[in-house]
Amino acid sequence: MNERFYALIVDKTEDNFSVDVKKIGMEELPQGEVLIKTAYSGINYKDGLASIPDGKIVRSYPFIPGIDLAGTVVSSSDSRFQEGDEVIATSYEIGVSHFGGYSEYARIPADWIVPLPKGLTLKEAMIFGTAGFTAALSVQRLEENGLQPDQGNVLVTGATGGVGSFAVSMLAGRGYNVVASTGKDSEKDYLIKLGAKEIVSREDVYNGKIKALDKEQWAGAVDPVGGETLAAVLSKISYKGSVAVSGLTGGTNVPTSVFPFILRGVNLLGIDSVNCPMETRRKIWERMATDLKPEDLSTFVQQTATLEELPAILPTILQGKMRGRVIVSL
Repeated sequence: MNERFYALIVDKTEDNFSVDVKKIGMEELPQGEVLIKTAYSGINYKDGLASIPDGKIVRSYPFIPGIDLAGTVVSSSDSRFQEGDEVIATSYEIGVSHFGGYSEYARIPADWIVPLPKGLTLKEAMIFGTAGFTAALSVQRLEENGLQPDQGNVLVTGATGGVGSFAVSMLAGRGYNVVASTGKDSEKDYLIKLGAKEIVSREDVYNGKIKALDKEQWAGAVDPVGGETLAAVLSKISYKGSVAVSGLTGGTNVPTSVFPFILRGVNLLGIDSVNCPMETRRKIWERMATDLKPEDLSTFVQQTATLEELPAILPTILQGKMRGRVIVSL
């Protein structure tokens, strides 16, 4: 196949940084057993970082970003996948050191690919994307560590972001009383629509002061924020409660103490969506197609973008201006 096609290329030299849509050939794609005709991708925080010169995500240039993609198999040298199969590819090195989803075609290692579960369309899979997968993995880990709806309120920080939005909806759908934390007062109706029973401000969670142990408020929490916010959350989790942390938009330094862990038995659960084992990955995607699937996935879509619109849209995720998901149609 000698077809040329469009892709978003980021390039960096000593004197210049560019983000442009260009035509490339199949021979420019990296190695991989499965060639996929991309239908949809999505915009994630890492993709925003890939669109700026000092984002420290892209390892070599020129490069095609996009850590998510869903599409149809064109050809495969691996017996697990056949021409016409609908598939999902997220995480691993995709969009970081391996060309990603902002391309009409992608060549991906077979070990990184998940068959599209029954109950999901390709578009729905990318509405979920890595953000939805991370939220679902967070819910899974919390429940594995004993969280149940009758134990009390569950907090979601960064609730209007991709991970936060899905966590609110998934937990509410499972019968939990969800407290959603956000710095966007204008998004209260959105969060209530997702299923939040209570909306609190960022300052209600972290007001600039962190106690070694604070009043117990939440049975568990999903935290895509990290930093001081995570430290404050840990100090307010109930006895034997758990916090699933998956992000660092609030920083990497967590100024906590051992007290939440040794006096209340609090569990800090690290959520790794990048190298999550394939057996678990498939299980989580099956749950996203069944018991963790919201009734109306379109609620989460802020915008559907084209490749040509990406250079202008990508930086906005770094500015905290996105709500829910922006998906990319190819």
